[in-house]
Amino acid sequence: MSFEKNDISKIEKLHRSGVNWLQPLVLLAPSGVWLLLFLVLPTLIIFELSLVADIRPGDIVNPNGFKNYIRVFDPLYVQVIVRSLFFAFGTTIICLILGFPVAYWITQIAPKRWRNLLLLGFVLPLWTSSLLRSYAWITILRPTGLLNSLLSNLGLPTLELLNNSQAVFIGMSYSLLPYMVLILYASLEKLDKRLLEAAADLGANPMETFCQVTVPQILPGIAAASMLVFITGLGDFVDPELLGGASSMTAARLVYNQFLGATQNWGFGSALSVTLILLVSIAIALLIKFGDATPKR
Repeated sequence: MSFEKNDISKIEKLHRSGVNWLQPLVLLAPSGVWLLLFLVLPTLIIFELSLVADIRPGDIVNPNGFKNYIRVFDPLYVQVIVRSLFFAFGTTIICLILGFPVAYWITQIAPKRWRNLLLLGFVLPLWTSSLLRSYAWITILRPTGLLNSLLSNLGLPTLELLNNSQAVFIGMSYSLLPYMVLILYASLEKLDKRLLEAAADLGANPMETFCQVTVPQILPGIAAASMLVFITGLGDFVDPELLGGASSMTAARLVYNQFLGATQNWGFGSALSVTLILLVSIAIALLIKFGDATPKR
């Protein structure tokens, strides 16, 4: 009789272990299939296209197509990639400087009954098309636009804010600022106020409390928000194209020219795309490695 009970218990354990092993697969299957079809396979196709040599009269045919990657390091294209990184990094800094006080005010100072409404009002621009927002900024920043008309009526000199880097930073910061505020809001909402009170009781001034208590608690949120803004800004096409003019060529515009523009060099365009994917992957790897690191005391 005891032998039968032991057999039954073994069968139950095997059944439970099988269920525990299958349950994660069942739950992850939809997202796994989605990522496979719309992320992994397209990336592999782009990588395969990047190895296709660009055969032109007078060129040496390279069957491996690695010359597409060598061409990426041409000073002309490196300058475009560096400009894209500059726009993305600068926009991240601007959004962090502008977004942190807003998120802090909403979570820590504003009345609780108004927080959801304030957050909704700040996120409302995301409900409109990015193309429409860029055209709105063109209307504001152009030489005869709203801003210069206002300055002229006040007797102040007009500003040249369109078709240059300043316009790109304005448009990208406006478009990506809500993402920064949303993530910082989620981090600041979980802030342990007991630690702030303890720091004040121990004699810490507001600046010391902010630097040594507040920032370490929300550092993962700052890293996640900054990385999201940086990655999105690195691939932004609309704002640099419409607001920056011809002098603000970015990597996204360069890739567009290779696929749909007059160049029609899919191999080189794919190599550029793979290079951007690698840059974004490195950024994500750094976020995973250091984003959740807690500061040592």
